[in-house]
Amino acid sequence: MVYIRAKTIQSEKYLYLVKSVWDSKKNTSRQQTIKYLGKASLVVSDDIPVDYRNDSKILSALSKYAPDDIEKRNTASEKTGQKLYKKIIEGDIQGSSNIFEEYVKIFKTVDFFDKILKPVMSKVGSDWESGKISVGTEHVASNIAQTLVKGILEQVNVRIKKKKILICVPVGEEHHLGCDVLETYLSMNGFKVFNLGTSIPTESILDFIEQNNPDLVLLSITIDDNLKSGQRLVRKISKESNVPILVGGLAVQGKNTPKFDGEIIGDLSLNDIKKKIGREING
Repeated sequence: MVYIRAKTIQSEKYLYLVKSVWDSKKNTSRQQTIKYLGKASLVVSDDIPVDYRNDSKILSALSKYAPDDIEKRNTASEKTGQKLYKKIIEGDIQGSSNIFEEYVKIFKTVDFFDKILKPVMSKVGSDWESGKISVGTEHVASNIAQTLVKGILEQVNVRIKKKKILICVPVGEEHHLGCDVLETYLSMNGFKVFNLGTSIPTESILDFIEQNNPDLVLLSITIDDNLKSGQRLVRKISKESNVPILVGGLAVQGKNTPKFDGEIIGDLSLNDIKKKIGREING
């Protein structure tokens, strides 16, 4: 049985998607958290995992927390996504920045990344594949998105440096928007982030790891053709270092993803990725 549980902390309600699991040893059921949804006043239906998003009982339970606002929040997110899509395919960086600034007056930056930018860029990719937009328009949109994320990063004011995270891509991978989003989000959360970008030879990555001793390596792979290159990179890193390695990106979200010496992370939210990093680093 899956349901929503609310927890009140300092007069604010926070929601969790949980399920009942039978404990045969204790002969009783216990709660197991599927996903932390966030502050009740900000949760929207898209925060529910796809497997449970259309469950009438879940949606009914969700609607009782600020029922008048949830439809407005869903509508606002949808309209924001539509506006951002239009601006980035037009190459309008100022308009895109304005949309971000308006959004974060109400919601968090992490919500913008997860709920707005991510689905918008997914639509850009699918529209290019289906021929709805040209390859030139796709490149313009990608460049605007990268510029937008870099601009957000420049606004980040981090005082405390926690653990060191290295973000990189394998040889041949030219897509790095996901890397830039991770760099921004992890920097906002106090991590020291090294984002190596693209076109970095494997030996240079290995040298960087040896010289800077990161606490964790995040490898991003977007294109399927770069999976083998990614496997080789992870294998070499594992051979020369004990640093934990997480492998993410669009290319490793399919059903036929090959095995890696590092751990593959699926289509996780940024908050879930942060938790995963914390568990890997802190044991």
